[in-house]
Amino acid sequence: MRAEGTFTAHEFTAVDAKPAFEVRTGTEVGVSTMEKRYAGQVDGRSATFFTAAFDQATGVGTYVAMESFDGSLRDVTGTFNFAHLASTRGADRIDEAFVIVPGSGTGGLTGIGGSGGLTVDADGTHRVWFDYTLEK
Repeated sequence: MRAEGTFTAHEFTAVDAKPAFEVRTGTEVGVSTMEKRYAGQVDGRSATFFTAAFDQATGVGTYVAMESFDGSLRDVTGTFNFAHLASTRGADRIDEAFVIVPGSGTGGLTGIGGSGGLTVDADGTHRVWFDYTLEK
């Protein structure tokens, strides 16, 4: 099955997270939390851990996000986790990955598995889709 929707970020907060020891690289790593709200066939909200190595000056970098979603896919309600990552060289999205975390579904979304994707339209609209199965 496929469920599609749009989303907006309603909170994006940098958090002070440090690894056990410091390693200096050409791009600093930052950690943030986010709240995202979804509309459409994907309806609900997510709590997100967002990690990125991104150069603001050049627009080059990579992010990794882990989201905990609470809502519905095509009117089936529950919760689940999903992860996604992508890189950019400034104006593109490359090396993308998107996965629903096995075993994370609850409620009507128990047994969910699959993948999906994200895209940003020219007007700034953020879109998401899930290609998923529900195994009972």
